Amino acid sequence: MRQYLNWRTYLVLTALCIVIASLVYTNQLAAKLATQERKNVAVLAEGIKTIATAKSNAEISFATNIVTQDNSIPRIITDEKGNIQNFNVIDTAGVKDLKPYLQQKINEFKKLHNPIIVDYGFGSVYIYYGESYLLSRLRYFPYVQLGIISLFLLVVLIALSAANRSIQNQVWVGLSKETAHQLGTPISSIEGWMELLRETIPENDAVVEMQKDVDRLKLVADRFSKVGSVPQLQQENLVPILQEMVSYMQKRASGKILISFNSKEEDISVDISRSLFDWVIENLIRNALDAMEGRGNINVNIIDRDAQVIIDISDTGKGIPKHQIKKVFAPGFTTKKRGWGLGLSLSKRIIEKYHHGSLLVKSSELKKGTTFRIILNR
Repeated sequence: MRQYLNWRTYLVLTALCIVIASLVYTNQLAAKLATQERKNVAVLAEGIKTIATAKSNAEISFATNIVTQDNSIPRIITDEKGNIQNFNVIDTAGVKDLKPYLQQKINEFKKLHNPIIVDYGFGSVYIYYGESYLLSRLRYFPYVQLGIISLFLLVVLIALSAANRSIQNQVWVGLSKETAHQLGTPISSIEGWMELLRETIPENDAVVEMQKDVDRLKLVADRFSKVGSVPQLQQENLVPILQEMVSYMQKRASGKILISFNSKEEDISVDISRSLFDWVIENLIRNALDAMEGRGNINVNIIDRDAQVIIDISDTGKGIPKHQIKKVFAPGFTTKKRGWGLGLSLSKRIIEKYHHGSLLVKSSELKKGTTFRIILNR
């Protein structure tokens, strides 16, 4: 269960516990208040009965005080035939036809409480009553509280998410620029040694390949230096770029791994930042190599459409568990024993923020492989 829980889950669960506790407590208060109001109406009924059967003015005066002092509970009094005799605490302002309106109120009161019957001995009256203003508001209070807590929770989540993204951006930019700075000195030194090697053994194949790796290091440093700044996009033909990347990675892969590239077109042009786009492709292929553990196939397919260019990078590796697919682009998430878990996160940022496209996991199946899809909008 821990893999499905995070701080947001605990925050929501805490809010739900608060709301449930509030609902229980408020319902208890409402039940007690409803019981007390029924007792008050019962006392009112006794007062009405006393007025009708009193034998002295003192009794009438005492009962009248009881009947008139409670003006919080809406009520309607009818005789045995249903004729309305009296009503109190009912807003009739603006009501043109009073009798149907009061009958409607009686029907509403019947749904809330059974009427209290006052038997005079020579006749009876029925007291229909509703809920006081305080009780009716108390019943709605938990739902108002739920709305307030939900709104507060939403604002907190949005604020925390924005703060988290801001911190991530600062970490990415700071880490990238510091990495570019640290790489600068050794690359310059290696360039000097490479120049010495070219003068000593100019036709050596190893020197040629070493120079390619030095150029790659320079490109990596350039990529890191550009993180945090808005890159200039230029129209590039993706076909030779992907072919070159596939060729470069194939030479550095295991002999039991085949990396292939497929395209029906020879010219598929789209606006990209070459160095950053190369970074994404290299990172996805390198992750595929790690997933296959020294054996398998990697296929890079490009599809040209009117409004989009789609690049699928598929491997025959170990695949990604379903519960981890949504986490693969999260900063810090990694299934490797080594690594910071920033590669896919940075790749997604590069494609979505700088190239206004999409990077997603198209499909993945355990022990069969994974396909990452890049969508570039024209």
